[in-house]
Amino acid sequence: MSQPLRVALLGYGLAGAAFHAPFISTTPDLELAVVVTRDPDRRERALAAHRGVAVLDSADEVWERKEELDLVVVATPNRFHVEHALQALEARLPVVVDKPLAPSADEARSLVEAARELGPMLTVFQNRRWDGDFLTVRRLVAEGALGDVHRFESRIDRWRPELGGTWRERADEAGGLLLDLGSHLVDQALQLFGPAETAYAEVDRRRPRAEVEDDVFVALEHSSGTRSHLWMSAVAAQPGPRFRVLGDRSAFVKHGEDVQEAALRAGGLPHEPGWGEEPRESWGRLSVEGDLREIRTEPGDYGAFYRGIAASLRDGRPPPVDPADAIRVLELLERAGDVSRTVSA
Repeated sequence: MSQPLRVALLGYGLAGAAFHAPFISTTPDLELAVVVTRDPDRRERALAAHRGVAVLDSADEVWERKEELDLVVVATPNRFHVEHALQALEARLPVVVDKPLAPSADEARSLVEAARELGPMLTVFQNRRWDGDFLTVRRLVAEGALGDVHRFESRIDRWRPELGGTWRERADEAGGLLLDLGSHLVDQALQLFGPAETAYAEVDRRRPRAEVEDDVFVALEHSSGTRSHLWMSAVAAQPGPRFRVLGDRSAFVKHGEDVQEAALRAGGLPHEPGWGEEPRESWGRLSVEGDLREIRTEPGDYGAFYRGIAASLRDGRPPPVDPADAIRVLELLERAGDVSRTVSA
């Protein structure tokens, strides 16, 4: 058998430790060889969780070892995504960038062009394409169970009334919900219903001393005629439905979020039995005129992304996410934000 592909992970905060390292380390054709973090506690956690990993202080040390590596994963704060991804490409190393690909559409376009010129693979970790509830909606739409969908409602509501002091709440770190959760929700809507012609947003800072938006509504009108209404909030004391999808044959309503994030935060690993399986009480309902039917939630599978990465590097298959998709998402988020500022003015 060929040797596993050796991976360097830049950043070991929530994204690196919970969303990337577990899937890299449990994908048979990948090996987590290097973690970059200066934080002493994170260094200890990385060494304890991943036997044999080398923990380095800086990305510069990774480029010095480029001949020993096959892939770089960028899980640093948003404002470093372009810098670190470009350095990886210049070192002729394929690169995965945690969403968002860049803080702006212009920067994302520049990065995609650099990858085209330099040659290595560039892709984006849009892991919520493999949420179990999203996979379920995608299947229902593809099967025609809903008929023609005229309205798609999607939301991620959280209750965090006090600022937590993380970089995601800082303007100089390119924080805020539009780039954070908006990158997921807009991507999912485009995957289901295709390009959007118009975008509108209501963007607010509700918490005292908030630097960035923490309560957002985005409306998209797709070329297909479907309208997507997307909510994301850190100040929702009671969450609404995760999905409400209305078609001309039936409707689908689903409460509760995909179970993988909670499992990862609790230290779960994706090779454990029942990974991604949702309890029956959380299944969604398909209904028409009072006739209600349970719909089993598809198992969530973030690991599919890294299996796709291994196949892309080994066999030359397209990466699991086209970075051009990330550009389209950023263009819509910027357009929606510009409309919001115009309306507010």
